[in-house]
Amino acid sequence: MPLLEVENLSVHLQTQRGPAQAVRDISFSLARGETLGLIGESGCGKSITALSLMGLLPDSATVAGSIRFDGQELVGASDDAMRGLRGNRIGMIFQEPMTALNPVHTVGHQAAEPLRLHRGASRHGARQQAIALMDRVGIANAAGRFDAYPHQFSGGQRQRITIAMALACGPDLLIADEPTTALDVTLQGQILDLISDLVQERGMALILISHDLGVIAQNAARMMVMYGGSVVESGPTQDVFANMAHPYTRGLFGARPRVGAARGARLTTIAGSVPELIDLPQGCPFADRCAFAVAQCGVERPPVTLLGPPQISAGRNVEGNAQGSAKPLSRHTAYCFRLAAVAAAAEAPTAAAPIPAAGQAA
Repeated sequence: MPLLEVENLSVHLQTQRGPAQAVRDISFSLARGETLGLIGESGCGKSITALSLMGLLPDSATVAGSIRFDGQELVGASDDAMRGLRGNRIGMIFQEPMTALNPVHTVGHQAAEPLRLHRGASRHGARQQAIALMDRVGIANAAGRFDAYPHQFSGGQRQRITIAMALACGPDLLIADEPTTALDVTLQGQILDLISDLVQERGMALILISHDLGVIAQNAARMMVMYGGSVVESGPTQDVFANMAHPYTRGLFGARPRVGAARGARLTTIAGSVPELIDLPQGCPFADRCAFAVAQCGVERPPVTLLGPPQISAGRNVEGNAQGSAKPLSRHTAYCFRLAAVAAAAEAPTAAAPIPAAGQAA
């Protein structure tokens, strides 16, 4: 059984103009040890999806569909049930560590708090474990800085502390929501390497959210491309990079800077701008910006299309049938009426799309 199963998840948020659908019928599953990347422009629904899993949506939000975590249904779960999971079996690294950390509490207090709440550790025991965690994530002189405050650390150090907090109770699932935002390239690489090492070390499942193609390429075995609250393409990362079946996926790849490009060369852009959620078309959310769109695209939701045979996931083994254990299958899929036209218009591929380096944003 997968650790996480999401089926037909939809989220409506209240806005000044009325209810808007921030997440539209997305489905995916994740096994222990697997890594899944979510990519797309700001406002596409990546973070709302993560907050749905954590039960941290605004009180006015309405959620439909199913989220099953290790067999437990989370949609409609009580606040007490969610508090028992957050910071315990599900950990999250938030986008901006300065706002994720409480400025009036020491970092040591905040790193130790999950251990006292969820593990019943004594004050002294939680302190020792928190110091060990801070040391593991690379905070120099962790014991001496245990009683320091967030403003006394650099941005990279604060992000390391939020990682320590997320990992304090050894979660089964780690959600990293753009964990390298506002960090320079050197620090970005160090933070991503640290997360990767800890995930492998502890056998956790990882959901990595980013707008950076290189980050996803180097850190996620599977990926979902999101636009307007919908998944438009998903599958093994190498397959998505090699085929770029959906017009939006092609737009993201085309817009990234390329090493060796002629001086003064203009980047390819996606026509138009991202609409507000309440203004999305009834059909494909990308229809208004798509060069391949026909009338059907704006009024009908495109069906899922399987592209190529299912692939064995790169994740760890999960429990199989009575004959033994098996690895989960990962399918490359896209949601578009015009896949054939997109493929015909593309240049004949001679090789897989180059894997971009971290720092090449979507």
